[in-house]
Amino acid sequence: MSLIAGAAPAIDAAGPGTYSNPVSAGAIDTFPDPSVIRGKDGLWYAYGTQSKVPQSQGKDGQRILPILRSRDMINWQYAGQVFTPKTRPAWQGGSGLWAPDIRYVNGLYHLYYSVPGRQTVGLATSPTPTGPWADDGAVLPRPTGCPTSNIDQSLFTDTDGTRWLYWGSYDTVCVARMNADATRTVGEARQIAQGRRMEGGFVVKRGGYYYLFYSDGGCCDGAYSGYQVKVGRSASPTGPFVDDEGVDLRSPTSKGGIVVGANGNKWIGPGHNALQTDLAGQDWLVYHSVPADDRDPRSAGDGAIKATRRPMLIDRLDWIDGWPVVRAGAGPSDGPQPAPVTSPSAGSNFNGGSLKGMRADGAEPAGWALERATDAGGYANHTGGQAGAYLVTDADVPADVRAEADLRVASGAGAAGLTVAYRNQNNHIVAWLDRGRHALVTEVVGGHGGGDQVTPLPADFRFDTWHNVAVELRGGHMTVEVSEDRLRDPAAVQERDVPSTATHSGAVGVAARGNGVSADNLSAAPLYQPVTQRLPQAEPGKLLRAYSDEFNGMALPGTTPGSPWRWVRGPAAGATMTGGALSLPTQNAALAGGDKGVPVLLRDAPPGDFTVETKIQFAPDQVGQQAGILLYDNDDRYFKLVHSVLPLARADGTPLQVSEFNKVGERPATAPARPIVTGPMFGGPTADTMWLRMTEHTDTEDGKTEVRAATSRDGSHWVQTGVWTLPTRDAFKIGLVSMGGAGATARFDYLRVSGPGNVPFWALPPLW
Repeated sequence: MSLIAGAAPAIDAAGPGTYSNPVSAGAIDTFPDPSVIRGKDGLWYAYGTQSKVPQSQGKDGQRILPILRSRDMINWQYAGQVFTPKTRPAWQGGSGLWAPDIRYVNGLYHLYYSVPGRQTVGLATSPTPTGPWADDGAVLPRPTGCPTSNIDQSLFTDTDGTRWLYWGSYDTVCVARMNADATRTVGEARQIAQGRRMEGGFVVKRGGYYYLFYSDGGCCDGAYSGYQVKVGRSASPTGPFVDDEGVDLRSPTSKGGIVVGANGNKWIGPGHNALQTDLAGQDWLVYHSVPADDRDPRSAGDGAIKATRRPMLIDRLDWIDGWPVVRAGAGPSDGPQPAPVTSPSAGSNFNGGSLKGMRADGAEPAGWALERATDAGGYANHTGGQAGAYLVTDADVPADVRAEADLRVASGAGAAGLTVAYRNQNNHIVAWLDRGRHALVTEVVGGHGGGDQVTPLPADFRFDTWHNVAVELRGGHMTVEVSEDRLRDPAAVQERDVPSTATHSGAVGVAARGNGVSADNLSAAPLYQPVTQRLPQAEPGKLLRAYSDEFNGMALPGTTPGSPWRWVRGPAAGATMTGGALSLPTQNAALAGGDKGVPVLLRDAPPGDFTVETKIQFAPDQVGQQAGILLYDNDDRYFKLVHSVLPLARADGTPLQVSEFNKVGERPATAPARPIVTGPMFGGPTADTMWLRMTEHTDTEDGKTEVRAATSRDGSHWVQTGVWTLPTRDAFKIGLVSMGGAGATARFDYLRVSGPGNVPFWALPPLW
């Protein structure tokens, strides 16, 4: 029986075949901070951070913004680099170049990249996805007006034509308006988000909302990388953005809205994402992650630490109840998955030298001809009058379809169109880029009713450069999106209902009115079927009373004969039992570093898998204070879930209240093994009263202990955080701790331990 009842498949598994992560395997060993675009030649191109991780041939393999190319988004080939040591501009000062963001702007490819050594963002432009690249210098002013590390940038173009640049790392994300040609920021920088180790902003627009994806936690520390992708949304590109808990991303607390985090399989620290859409309309998250078989930073032999290997992954991105999540919440995939749809059911890239499989129709069918250009390769061009011409496929496609084409109108008052449900020139649907009306215009032709619907295009819309027009028909509803680069930053979106008499199977094609109308990359595929339900959350099973405590007694746990509790370095000073709760004042000590010595209250855990939960009242007000639950082996090896206070690095140490999920242990790659390595992961928003939960699972096959954390502010709705793992050794004990500086008191209302639930997180099957 399926444990994911009600979840629909995203795409037909028998159709496009399968893939397995990492998709960059075989092309390049590491590909951090990836971004992807579909070029005007119909191929996909990916761009990654310069990295010091050795290549498989044993070389150090410096690639300065490496480029990969693919026909299907899953099989990639190395296609060069943006700069070489000889061609890189002198103004960069030899800095490493990070986090490229690729866009198509006014007929040129714009590659924005971080220059951390100069604390700025650079820009290179090219007529093709692989160069030659022209240096356009630094994009940001100095100073920027934003309290952040000035890296991790991405561009977004709004429907009014305004372009925005988002950037920031450790611990603030800012936005500023760009000039018309998207080469420099202008005006004031605005802070739109802050959080511990927040970085990597990427904005898309969907359903009337602007979604700000970002990552937090540690990106690049091997098995201790706590990276996760999170998201907030807003009605404006400049915010305020809120997470799915309704918390403003500027609030001084950790955030919910988790899109993808580690799930205990082979992938650690998934993060720094971009987005891509396949030909069926399914969105895919593009991101990097650390493979478990190469999970630790490599030594250069001189004591220096090189960055962890981080290949490129892709996974299906579902939009459920208005929020994005990878694979309905299943997390990164590490086995065969249905591949993106990248081969159309009908269409043409016009590179074959003929119009085989296509037919001309309309008043001026003779006006179509094939031409070639450096960026697009082959494309179809039409010259003629305003009477109308169509170039459509011989093959029909289903009524529920996604069709798209790259279109442009070189001059005059002509129009370039994409047509679907095409029976003949008197029976079809068409979406026009109408230069004379400066608008996106849709028509339902053939007496079906509905008339024209007009959506104005931005005032500076360039009809003479390529724009992608995508039409999605589902039942009687049609959505049309116009964009430069298919990156969910539309210049126009139009939605309308279509009469049932017009929603039928038919050909797909391109259309022209007037001279100089060009079309390329025509495709149609059955429209994807969205997943509409998240995977069920892991719930605790039967309460194990022998391992639980409601703290209703009078005696301090661990101080009376026969108590199941015991203290390490305790009892804690000031600990009391009052009002049916255990009160533990924060101590001037810690578990790690030079301040070791905090008292820890422990008890045995049950055999097998279990969940431990506590309700805690805690209002810390000093950086370092923290309290919560442990799964404890010793001071150098434990899992910790606490409400803690950490400083914001780029805000003068402003205190940040966080749900902090840590693992502490040895780094096995070092010789001798180096203990006390800490990996932070951040959960949902905090409150003075919180519920904390950790679920432990022993993976006997792989010899590891997996722990997932969850937090709640009401005891019923939980934010599920990622999974930490450690090699299985001695059994972990359950503990409580309150530490990091005197002055606050944690009140634990109970500690409840339960057996496995009906759907434990480790038992969830892959969602296809």
